[in-house]
Amino acid sequence: MIKVGIVGGTDYTGVELLRLLAQHPDVELAAITSRSEAGMPVADMFPSLRRRVNLAFQDPANAGLDQCDVVFFATPHGVAMAQSPQLLAAGTKVIDLAADFRLRSLDEFSKWYKIPHTAPDLLEEAVYGLPELNRKAIAGARVIANPGCYATAVQLGFLPLVEAGVADLDHLVANAASGVSGAGRKAEVGSLFAEASDNFKAYGVAGHRHLPEICQGLEQAAGRKVGLTFVPHLLPQIRGILATLYTRVSPDIDVQALYEKRFAGEPFVDVMPAGSTPDTRSVRASNMVRIAVHRPQGGDTVVVLVAEDNLVKGAAGQAVQNMNLMFGLEETAGLTHIPVLP
Repeated sequence: MIKVGIVGGTDYTGVELLRLLAQHPDVELAAITSRSEAGMPVADMFPSLRRRVNLAFQDPANAGLDQCDVVFFATPHGVAMAQSPQLLAAGTKVIDLAADFRLRSLDEFSKWYKIPHTAPDLLEEAVYGLPELNRKAIAGARVIANPGCYATAVQLGFLPLVEAGVADLDHLVANAASGVSGAGRKAEVGSLFAEASDNFKAYGVAGHRHLPEICQGLEQAAGRKVGLTFVPHLLPQIRGILATLYTRVSPDIDVQALYEKRFAGEPFVDVMPAGSTPDTRSVRASNMVRIAVHRPQGGDTVVVLVAEDNLVKGAAGQAVQNMNLMFGLEETAGLTHIPVLP
């Protein structure tokens, strides 16, 4: 059994990790930490976990995290890079669900996250945890940078076109909308029911933190710089992301066949039949991404629709998928849940 610790388990990604790991056939939940809630039974905060998770929150200093095989960080930016060196020295692997190890450039990290990077050596070592792009490297990694939720949807949606060299790489457009849980569990005016319900709005139009992450991944696939316009939106629902992506390709490209070939055998990417329109409830609470490609009016513009659950494939589920690869387990272990409907 893999001994697992979770740092910062009081947010939505933390409880989603607990939900998935508590059902994982090869995992022993050894520790869950929170300084502010130390001593509180996890099930008192999250009643959905009663009779499945019997741990109490612990102070990180007393949790024995260095005795775990792997530690997940479901924490604000800056925490993982401060605590990872000690864990790695003890032989514990690290999966960070925040952004500490996502961006390769120290300058880009400081620009977008407004803090200096304190572990540049680990930044060099860390592997970006998008399995559909970096599966082999993930299997041999000690440190995983789990992708952002928007970054997962947009990269997977564009990858087949970018890798094949058929997209207009200077003019990629991504409009993506996320449920309110993407903002986390903290109390903020924009996340209040009276603010988010019965409303739909764009935000981060001038620049969003996932933009450099998306560009970095697409540039890895393309072997050159890309031009991307990315506009996120807030959906009046709890969970789910729907991304609508646009680019131009040559009229002679069979985009449906291209996507089916690229993702053939991928356990968590469903390329839907031509003409389909995936929706967020078709992936709710699952690690599945559903993709559909369109060529409106048969022209040179391709529209790619991508649906994912922002808390699962966009966060905790992808982190568990990465753990499976790191420890040589079946990649789908603990992640075969059918989406919840209605």
